[in-house]
Amino acid sequence: MERHLKSAGPFIALLALVLAGALINDAFLSAGNLVNILARSSFIGIIAIGATFVISGGGIDLSVGAMAAFISGCMILLMNFLLGFTDSVPLIITGALLASLGIGAAAGLINGLLTTKARIEAFIVTLGTMGIYRSLVTWLADGGALTLNFTVGDLYSEVYYGRLLGLPYPVWIFLATATSGYVLLNHTVFGRHCLAVGSNDKVARYSAINVDRVRTTTFVLQGICVSIATIIYVPRLGSASGQTGILWELEAIAAVIIGGTMLRGGHGRIWGTVAGALILTLIGNILNLTDAVSNYLNGAVQGIIVIVAVLLQRGVWSSRP
Repeated sequence: MERHLKSAGPFIALLALVLAGALINDAFLSAGNLVNILARSSFIGIIAIGATFVISGGGIDLSVGAMAAFISGCMILLMNFLLGFTDSVPLIITGALLASLGIGAAAGLINGLLTTKARIEAFIVTLGTMGIYRSLVTWLADGGALTLNFTVGDLYSEVYYGRLLGLPYPVWIFLATATSGYVLLNHTVFGRHCLAVGSNDKVARYSAINVDRVRTTTFVLQGICVSIATIIYVPRLGSASGQTGILWELEAIAAVIIGGTMLRGGHGRIWGTVAGALILTLIGNILNLTDAVSNYLNGAVQGIIVIVAVLLQRGVWSSRP
């Protein structure tokens, strides 16, 4: 009973926030506002799903926000470049999508190999690559912003603003990513190995699990999730700069921790992460709808939530016999 109550914690908190939002402002429950919350949750939610694998496997990735900025810049540059060679906008967009997935997977692979083969702490590796990616996109934009050509942007914007059965495409992509992540983590050999490595990598090695391969794969999955989030983010604004993705790493980690995944590894909850992403977006939305607290303090609120969530986790685990 206690275990089920703890598992339901993020969803109870989500429901409580919805009720609070409804009481604070009548516009909160409007269809437009709720759809906006779901769409904005998609970016961080998809990245957080990848982070669930990394953290469950005993790692951490601080580079996701900078990686998203770099991938966004590369996509925009590539689409603008290809427009000079072909008039087929769908072909241009398809090429950019494939490039995004390739760059994301390669970036994740680099993080994974530096962590497992070079034996550098994941915190240090991803802190370093965070600075590299952020500097690269700033250099590519010459200190300004990279802007997508309007010819491509008009069609590509449908990826973010288009709807299926009343819901924006990003929401469906978020749902598909979460479902795939849940199956992979909870119903495959890789998922069991990931949790085993995060729980105790030495025992996992004695159990003939290729720890390095598993951990590297989690970083690759993280990179792919970042690229998917970027694919639905670029058509929203049609631009990228050194400021793109600021604090996304904090939001992704916060969503994972709020959702019940243990920061020390060995336990992961995909649907809890989904709830965590929605909670963070709801907090920002409620702050925007009320004058009680400035919405500029959103990052501070998220930071407090991360600290409190970790303290609660430590309390739960330290109380166990």
